[in-house]
Amino acid sequence: MPIEFIGIAATQETSESGAGTPPAARDGISAQTEAGHASGPVVQPAYLRELARAHEESGFDRVLVAHSSASPDGFTVADQILTHTDRLGVLLAHRPGFVAPTLAARKYATLDAFHPGRVALHVITGGDDADQARDGDFSDKPTRYRRTDDYLDVVRKEWAATEPFDHEGEFYRVKGGYSAVRPATPVPVYFGGASADAVRVGAKHADVYAFWGEPLAGIAERIREVRAAAAPHGRSPRFSVSLRPIPAATETEAWERAREILRLTKERAGVARTAFSLDHSEQRGSQRLLEYAAQGEVHDKRLWTAIAKTTGAAGNSTALVGSYEQVADSLLDYVALGVSTLLIRGFAPLADARDYATLIGLVRAAGARTASPAALEDPVVPA
Repeated sequence: MPIEFIGIAATQETSESGAGTPPAARDGISAQTEAGHASGPVVQPAYLRELARAHEESGFDRVLVAHSSASPDGFTVADQILTHTDRLGVLLAHRPGFVAPTLAARKYATLDAFHPGRVALHVITGGDDADQARDGDFSDKPTRYRRTDDYLDVVRKEWAATEPFDHEGEFYRVKGGYSAVRPATPVPVYFGGASADAVRVGAKHADVYAFWGEPLAGIAERIREVRAAAAPHGRSPRFSVSLRPIPAATETEAWERAREILRLTKERAGVARTAFSLDHSEQRGSQRLLEYAAQGEVHDKRLWTAIAKTTGAAGNSTALVGSYEQVADSLLDYVALGVSTLLIRGFAPLADARDYATLIGLVRAAGARTASPAALEDPVVPA
């Protein structure tokens, strides 16, 4: 099974101390991170193009275009990335409930028509009540997941129907729905969430189910849970894990950089929460990361939880620290469980996107030598 690598898109540069960044980043420029602070316009087209090209040159398959109530429009950002690269794809996050599902389906299909096969949908149901309210949504979390279920039913019908269709759901009613533009090949649907509601809905709809970077035993548990929930729907999703690699030439150098990143993150923890305007405290995924952080700072060989603990696990915030070879080996442990997508982003995104070329090369070379059928079996945690 090919290993897919996904990076991160950003439209704004961020200044951060050079002591915490790899040599390529000693100019002090990076995208928004926990340890940095943004400067200049929120949308900087030249920077976005440079970041996208860096990911493409390093061998990434896609970049995530994230979403929040304060973010620039993701469809516009995605189009810019796709227009200024040759093969790089986008994982475009979308929050159901604010754009009609028929229109959202046509927007994705139109983007795919201009950039065939390079567009994927990342479903963000929303676990932060305050962020939902900023866009006028005051529904509770269980309601949002039921709405997402109905929403995705309509989206898939709009993509697939060659004749007008009707839909009668709990949240959406469509009469004579039809799209003149449809994806030539299915747009992959990625889905994340750790709550029971998330698993119930995601297992039904996801082509790829996404997890944050838990210890191996936790990921094995989550894979079994999602597979069991997907089976009644006749689905067999692939799996993604999001991690923050901190590699260096030696393990000692990697830990020196990690400690500097932690120092900067502690300095900016409060400011970062305000800047991101997000609260993940009610999200089960964040709670799980904090539970692991309480159990210890390092899990397995080198999964580091200190950043998650410092930030309240606001997003994917667990790191892998070590030499390039050590970090690649740890990434392959996740692959051995049946994970086929690795979403990796750094703390100096532009420099790290370039630096990760080495990591991606090591993982892909080793993966090609040790191709495993683990994705079709129950995951077994490496010893």
